[in-house]
Amino acid sequence: MSKRKSYKTVRCAHGLTLSVQAGSRLYSIPQDDNGPYSAVEVGFPSEPVPELIPYAEMPEDGYTKTIYPYVPYDIVRQVIYVRGGMIEGELPPPDEKAAKIKL
Repeated sequence: MSKRKSYKTVRCAHGLTLSVQAGSRLYSIPQDDNGPYSAVEVGFPSEPVPELIPYAEMPEDGYTKTIYPYVPYDIVRQVIYVRGGMIEGELPPPDEKAAKIKL
């Protein structure tokens, strides 16, 4: 059994930060510690992200104080790309479809 990795918070060039995690016991597809992943768990963005709102687990907590389960990875990569790309942090390994989205 692999040990689950905790990925460093992503920071985009335009200032957005968010946690992107995947692995066993997390809201990702697949739920294993190896990937590659087609859906990931996003958490606690520094500002509301319209593309993620449909996935909010607890929208009543505000869109910056909740997690977003099973977000399709291609959406996450698009969010990062349109906000100037990732300048810090790390991401779980994407599946083939998500990997085609430019960061």
